Amino acid sequence: MHPKGDEAGVEPPYQSDPTWYRLLNDPDSGFAAGRGFFKMIPSSPRCKMCSAPFAGPGAPIMRMLDRGPWEKNPKICGLCFKQLEKARGGAEIELSMLFADVRGSTGLAESMGPGAFQKLLARFYREATDALVASDGLVDKFVGDEVVALFLPVLAGHDHAAHAIDAARDLFRATGHGTQAGPWIPLGAGVHTGLAYVGTVGDTVTDFTALGDSVNVTARLASAAAPGEILVSAASATAAGLDPSLEARTLTLRGRTEPLDVRVLHV
Repeated sequence: MHPKGDEAGVEPPYQSDPTWYRLLNDPDSGFAAGRGFFKMIPSSPRCKMCSAPFAGPGAPIMRMLDRGPWEKNPKICGLCFKQLEKARGGAEIELSMLFADVRGSTGLAESMGPGAFQKLLARFYREATDALVASDGLVDKFVGDEVVALFLPVLAGHDHAAHAIDAARDLFRATGHGTQAGPWIPLGAGVHTGLAYVGTVGDTVTDFTALGDSVNVTARLASAAAPGEILVSAASATAAGLDPSLEARTLTLRGRTEPLDVRVLHV
């Protein structure tokens, strides 16, 4: 007779926390409340959860409503942090993810100098935030010259794959791709839809993010994209109903044994 579960030294199958599962999927949950209104206020930076503006004329009112930056993580407002802390944990859900990064950033930094390069990246961060928020995405993080965004059912609905693709296209247009003059900053991007663990991580400094193989796949897609390309996994392309006649490729991504079918988008 073979031992089972903990008796065999194997962790039991992961079970999603029902409270977190609702928070991440239900549009009536607290994370989504007010976001539709807040994102119409033209200001940045914002809370990565509810999009409450941390700057501009509305910032003092937001602080009165406990929507100012939380001291331990200025990317999240105080009210959203209280929800995260109360429901500490996460759940495994299906979502769409977008990674977009600057191509040739090392050469750009060398040719421009640190001050000018910082201004270029700041402009990229602003354009990325605007494009992602407009498509109901959540700016997970900026890592150097890369933006990482999550498209959760609670914010983007069940057509989150289409929202992620729209955001990628909008970001490329905002950075000059597809114009005669060419981009003022060259980008490559990846979009993927799959399962990931989404929730809070950390202890002293708490953050909200996504973890798992699907996140790694999206990052690899962005790395494989040439300047001006948006590589969309077959899972995202199918979910978003992309035109099947679009250019198709089969990629072998670094660190993965199974090839991945993608569609190639340009703007």
